[in-house]
Amino acid sequence: MADSLSSGLGEEQEKEKEKKDGERGGKATQTEKNEEKDGVTETLGFNDKNGGSKKRNLSDLSLVRFITTELTRGYFLEHNEAKYTERRERVYTCLRIPKELEKLMTFGFFLCLDAFLYVFTLLPLRVILALLRLITLPCCGLSGSRLLQPAQVCDVLKGFIMVLCYSMMSYVDYSMMYHLIRGQSVIKLYIIYNMLEVADRLFSSFGQDILDALYWTATEPKEKKRAHIGVIPHFFMAVLYVFLHAILIMVQATTLNVAFNSHNKSLLTIMMSNNFVEIKGSVFKKFEKNNLFQMSNSDIKERFTNYILLLIVCLRNMEQFSWNPDHLWVLFPDVIMVIASEVAVDVVKHAFITKFNDISADVYGEYRASLAFDLVSSRQKNAYTDYSDSVSRRMGFIPLPLALLLIRVVTSSVKIQGSLSCMCVLLFYLGMITLKVLNSIVLLGTSCAFVKGANMEEKLFDPPPSVVSSRANSRAHRTKHVPTATQQEPTTDKGETSLAADSSPPANTAESSAPTLPKSDSDAFLTTPDEEDEDKIINANTGPEGDRLEHRTPKKDLLEIDRFTICGNRID
Repeated sequence: MADSLSSGLGEEQEKEKEKKDGERGGKATQTEKNEEKDGVTETLGFNDKNGGSKKRNLSDLSLVRFITTELTRGYFLEHNEAKYTERRERVYTCLRIPKELEKLMTFGFFLCLDAFLYVFTLLPLRVILALLRLITLPCCGLSGSRLLQPAQVCDVLKGFIMVLCYSMMSYVDYSMMYHLIRGQSVIKLYIIYNMLEVADRLFSSFGQDILDALYWTATEPKEKKRAHIGVIPHFFMAVLYVFLHAILIMVQATTLNVAFNSHNKSLLTIMMSNNFVEIKGSVFKKFEKNNLFQMSNSDIKERFTNYILLLIVCLRNMEQFSWNPDHLWVLFPDVIMVIASEVAVDVVKHAFITKFNDISADVYGEYRASLAFDLVSSRQKNAYTDYSDSVSRRMGFIPLPLALLLIRVVTSSVKIQGSLSCMCVLLFYLGMITLKVLNSIVLLGTSCAFVKGANMEEKLFDPPPSVVSSRANSRAHRTKHVPTATQQEPTTDKGETSLAADSSPPANTAESSAPTLPKSDSDAFLTTPDEEDEDKIINANTGPEGDRLEHRTPKKDLLEIDRFTICGNRID
């Protein structure tokens, strides 16, 4: 009985389900038929104000009604507000780029001018003081372990390089080089000028490495194992580099002089059009902030070098016309045209690069703060490089070859005879020293304001990035091999003693337990990574047993990037 009742109930439930499914299928087929009937009218219907659809027949549609609808239809931009706001901000960014870019260019120009004037004004005085110390040291007795301080050794080497290269440059005939280049065709001179620009960047890239190798070889502590070929070979390599680079810039200036003196100005026009080719090679590439910073430094160096080349061209032309002031006004339109084309190309290039890569115009303020940080840090007691060398590494501007060429052109163009001429030279030298001192004071005050505005004051007291990275690697090496052993390298001066003391375990414990200061976004972007961050990187890559260590380099920021990191790979 129970089985029969359960089976009966199951059959009734199945019948009810079949009835419901049949009703649903009937409704679906009915709606499909209605849609097929009304398909034409629904696609051609118009929505009324109440949200319903007003069905119209095909006979009601006409060409006049279509034209009327096209003339009276509307749309609302606020439905896509974010898109149009972004487009408007892009326009405002492009309009802000010339102002922000010229602020950076002006600041960088005075930085290059300060490093350039240093070669003519303070460097000779520092060399004389170092030589006087070296001469009077036997009479006064040895006061320390060093005969000269590292900075004095570098100054003496720079002075000897300038003297030897100037004596070698005296055998180069500028007039013969001018007539040799002038006899070439226009297309040859255009190709030569482009090749000289590429060669100048390559020379700058390798030249600063040669000079840095010489300075470090001459000042390296004697306790370390010798791993170099000696000071004298490095010195002759540096002399050869400065001489060849000066010759290269001389040929470049001579080519520009030929373009100025050509009758139809066709060569000058071609050389100026070469700047606009740079837009094609740069605008349509992907740029990050660091890449844009490198290109901005390159543009600063290029603009300052062009100003010096124009000065050399004007000096040579004025000499040929017996220093007639009227001829200066003949050269003035061409000079303005070259400068204006350079400025216009830089503005257009940076405006479109920031537009295509969605980079804000405020990034140029961060670039100024980074350059200012280099200037302020070079004035600290624990500075690890000279200011002129930091400018050379950052911008690719090496002042020694350019200063050597300018001295060679001035001495060949201006004849010094009599006591009055010597007095004028002395007054001119005092004026250059005054300009250098005033420029340095203004730059230092402006740089301090930029550093303070970027919240980078605490980074001034941090050790240099190279010391931090080497100390982190040495700590990881100790963790891998002998975790409990602590070694300390011998130091020679107070700065190195403080750095070695920081590498001891108690100092590390104190630094890791110290609270971290809050930082802004610009500070995190501009400044070098802290020691704690590098410790985290090392600890993250170290296994639990310490038997395997994977080296991982942190991402570079603006303070670690110089002009030469991509000089061999990117030629604009």
